[in-house]
Amino acid sequence: MTTVPTRPPLVYSNSVAIPFTEERFVPLPDSSALLGDAAALRARLAEDGALHLRGVLDPDEIWALRAAYFGRFPPGYLRPGTDPAAGVLGEEVVPLPPYGVPGHPAYEFVRSTAFLRFVDQPALRLIAETVLGEPVHRLARVILRHFDRRSGKSSRAHVDHTYMDRGSGRVVTMWLPIGHAPLETGGLVYLEGSHRLTPEELAPLRSVTDRPHDQRPLSHDLNWVGERIGRRWLWADYEAGDIALHGPHTVHAALDNATDAMRMSVDVRFAVRADRADERWLRPWAADDGA
Repeated sequence: MTTVPTRPPLVYSNSVAIPFTEERFVPLPDSSALLGDAAALRARLAEDGALHLRGVLDPDEIWALRAAYFGRFPPGYLRPGTDPAAGVLGEEVVPLPPYGVPGHPAYEFVRSTAFLRFVDQPALRLIAETVLGEPVHRLARVILRHFDRRSGKSSRAHVDHTYMDRGSGRVVTMWLPIGHAPLETGGLVYLEGSHRLTPEELAPLRSVTDRPHDQRPLSHDLNWVGERIGRRWLWADYEAGDIALHGPHTVHAALDNATDAMRMSVDVRFAVRADRADERWLRPWAADDGA
C-alpha cells in the first residue's frame, strides 16, 4: 500500500480513521479551465459526478462573510486576540442554543441581508444554468455549517436526492468553502463514479452506521464505504473562492477538521425553474426543520 506523499498517514471522518493512500484517495480534477465551454463542463460533470472550480468567487467577500459570521458569537467562543475571520475556537466552552436553531448565530445569519446577497450573486446562478442547460432558481433552504477539531463529527456519506426526493431531481449543489479548506480542515470528498451506482448497490452501505434510527445517510465509516464499494474518495485542497459542485446522486461526505481554525461552508442548491421543486427546500434552513 503506497502512502500519498506530504500528507498525514491517516485522516478521519466522524472519528473513524481512513488511510490516506493512493488506494483510498485520488485528487478531484480542477475543472476551472472548462468554465468557458458549456458542453465540456457538462461532460466532465457527467463523467466525474462532481466539479472543482477554482477562483470563481471573490476571496475578499469570502473572508468578510466568515468574519461577519464568527463575529456574531459571544465572547470566549473564539480564541482571545484573534481575528473573527480566522475562526479559531477558544478554550472556553461557551453555552449556546443547539446548532442552527433560533437563538444560534447560524440560524440568524442565513436570514441576514449580507448572507442572502452573497448566495444570490450572479456567478453562482450562471454556473448552475450552464451545467443544467436551462433557467434555474435558487432553493431557499441554504445550509451553513462549521466544524471544529473538538467535535469529531463531520458529514456522513450520503446522496442529496435522499433528502430532496419530492422534486424533479434536476438539481445541482454548490459547496462553498468560507475560507481556505485544505485536506486537514475537513473538506468535502466524493466517492468516484458513485453517481452511476443504483440505489440497490448503495443500500448495503447503511448496515454500518452510527445513526441506526435514520436511514437517510449511508454510513459514517468512509474507509468501510471505500472498501465495500471498491472505489476511492476524490479530495481537494479548497481555497477561499473555490466551488465544489455535484449532482443529486453523487455520494459525498466530509473529513474531520484537524486544525485550530474552524471549517465553515455553505451549501447552495439550484433547481430547473420549470420543474416541480421539493417543497421542503422552499423555506429558509433551520437545523431542526426535519428536511
